[in-house]
Amino acid sequence: MADEHNAEGSTPPPAPGGASEPLKPPVEAPKAAAPKPAAAAHAAPKPPAPMAVTPWEGELPSQIKDRFPDEVTAYSTYLGQNFVAAKPDAVIPLLEFLKLEADFDYLVDITAVDYPSHAERFDLIYILYSFPRNERVRVKTAIADGAQMPTAVNVHTGANWLEREVFDMFGIQFAGHPDMRRILLPEEWQGFPLRKEMSIIQQDDRWVRENLGIESGH
Repeated sequence: MADEHNAEGSTPPPAPGGASEPLKPPVEAPKAAAPKPAAAAHAAPKPPAPMAVTPWEGELPSQIKDRFPDEVTAYSTYLGQNFVAAKPDAVIPLLEFLKLEADFDYLVDITAVDYPSHAERFDLIYILYSFPRNERVRVKTAIADGAQMPTAVNVHTGANWLEREVFDMFGIQFAGHPDMRRILLPEEWQGFPLRKEMSIIQQDDRWVRENLGIESGH
């Protein structure tokens, strides 16, 4: 009988005093608290990396150099997109040359970039496309705040609306334009939304109150 009580799975021997004491599970050691992550440092945002442009070489830039040796100051390409930098007075003759002699007869867009800290505050960019070449080229120039660019309407009729949009958004005027007025915003609107001193949510609250009957357009 003693061997039966000592066999595996048998009941434990009685505790002193005659009462049976139930088995207790082993006590686990308390887990150490996970370390709290250190507060992230509020680092200043890094400025964007400059474009890794390379020189644009080939037949067309050579033709431009021959025609505008001093007026076009840079020939560059970036990710397969070609562009030249030109002096403001050379832009219209260059657009005409590219249209009549290089088949860039479609003016896709005119846009601008605002650099308030630059002496020549605005970059104007003309984007051209050639159907025969299936190719784009950009013409870039820099102008000071308050300066007027000659209109391109006499070279590309579609420049009429594109130049009006640049005026509407940046306040840049184009000398000789046949209808230099706003095209997207009301004519009485105050300010130019894409200039850097304008907040992205800033509105002409006076116009909004008077014409929409609400306190703010935000």
